[in-house]
Amino acid sequence: MSDKQADSNEVREIRINPVVPSESVLVATARGMRPKKAEELAPRDTRKHVETCPFCRGNEHKTPPVILRWPADGDWQIRMVENLYPVLGDDREQAGFNFGLQQTIDGYGRHEVIIDHHEHGIAVHEMAESHLAALFGVYQTRMRQLFESDDRLKYVLVFKNFGPAAGASIPHTHSQVIAMPVVPENVDAEVKNSAAHYAKHHHCIFCALIDEALTFEATIYDRNSGAVRRRINVGQYVVERGEKFIAIKPFASRYEWEVHILPLAHQADFLNVRGEDLADLARVMKRTMARLDAVIGGAQYNFFLHSVPHDAQRAAHAPSYHWHLEICPRTSIPTGFELGSGLFVNTINPEQAAERLRAVELQEMP
Repeated sequence: MSDKQADSNEVREIRINPVVPSESVLVATARGMRPKKAEELAPRDTRKHVETCPFCRGNEHKTPPVILRWPADGDWQIRMVENLYPVLGDDREQAGFNFGLQQTIDGYGRHEVIIDHHEHGIAVHEMAESHLAALFGVYQTRMRQLFESDDRLKYVLVFKNFGPAAGASIPHTHSQVIAMPVVPENVDAEVKNSAAHYAKHHHCIFCALIDEALTFEATIYDRNSGAVRRRINVGQYVVERGEKFIAIKPFASRYEWEVHILPLAHQADFLNVRGEDLADLARVMKRTMARLDAVIGGAQYNFFLHSVPHDAQRAAHAPSYHWHLEICPRTSIPTGFELGSGLFVNTINPEQAAERLRAVELQEMP
């Protein structure tokens, strides 16, 4: 292939996030050819038990008292405790203050750890679907308990860090829960922009994105030459689909291998997912993580769950917001341009990334 032909296959464009237009992404595939330092693969400790690990079964005395566990009797499979080093806490109350342009709000809230599995080094895609369904059920239960415990709490964020670059300080598989008295800015932007879209178009923008991913097909031509600029094929952004949930590669992906999981039917609040539907969520999550592991095995990642805030506008935003789970593998280090401009740079064409993930042949999974 000539340099000219290679150049014709390069993508260099700014993509606008349809949900939050201020979150633009620069897709520049040629940047992927430059010498760079990528995030190191996080070597997995695949041991089932580590004597010195505070999260391993038998070391319960090394953690704060249990808040929640599953199952309720017998050996625990999932266990929840307070975080020893919380970013927010409920141990004191301190009034906020305003002084000129300086403003503070009391750092009230809760910060807790969910030990996802009793096995030390098990990966998400290696967990049984029934176990993942139970884990999502624990997320639901604790979120509901926190909201009901204190009406000052407006938002509960559930997230997972894997690998040091993603913020994990303990290798034993675990998630975290942070309950806070404010709505995070990125969630607030999603909520407000989706509400504005709903007011104008009378439908949920997330539902529209799912419909486009499943049904939209088009050929875009150059106005002057008539040459084909882009073909959009049905299903090209779909990574995995279940009966109730779908995994999609975002059109404006901030990270090279970013994938979002959403319910196919409109639903604003994760707390409203029926218990029987958690099994399908677990299946889509497990298969999506297996595809990611097959393509970028060992990559460090974060995932987090965005649900409608439990504030005064909760009911008003129910028709327009759509809860979802975002999986963000860390395969590159942000540069000064990204930090200085707020513009994410993605060096892999999202359509090609989705195709590679779909192409993975998965074995029958328990």
